[in-house]
Amino acid sequence: MKNALSLFLRFETITTRIALWAAIGFLVLATALAVYQVTTRFAFGQPSTWSEVITRSAMIWSVFLGVGPAFREGTMIALEFIQTALPRRLGHALYQVSMVLTLIFFGILFWQGLAMTERVAGQTLAALQISIAWVYAALPVGSVFIALSVLGCMIRAAQGDWPKRDGDDILRAEGAS
Repeated sequence: MKNALSLFLRFETITTRIALWAAIGFLVLATALAVYQVTTRFAFGQPSTWSEVITRSAMIWSVFLGVGPAFREGTMIALEFIQTALPRRLGHALYQVSMVLTLIFFGILFWQGLAMTERVAGQTLAALQISIAWVYAALPVGSVFIALSVLGCMIRAAQGDWPKRDGDDILRAEGAS
């Protein structure tokens, strides 16, 4: 069992890293195309008909791919003060319950996102003539990456990597010197 968990955590680390780099790539693409859009509109007076659509689509993909790494790093908005104010076991239980609820939410988002992606497959993006399903696919794909990250968080928390209280890193550094 321990080997399976260790293997899953390695898999989760790799997939979360892939999601992070893809999110960064989409964000860079969106930024470059937004600059292009502004330049063509205001410098040349000839706005691009396609760059705004791709910019919006890239931002959507960037957000849905970036949520998984945010969960993994603990940078999602949370009310940690409640968890850390409680006795450690109760706080840990509250954390795990919140992660289960998060999995349920993204499971529903996956299911509905998949249904929506299938539903819009026949529609095309304005000015591009490609299926809008490519944009909607960010919901189920992102939900899978998020679920993997959340499961990884739950496993690491169960193994004792929870919570990092304020000053833990300072205390470890001082203890090591």
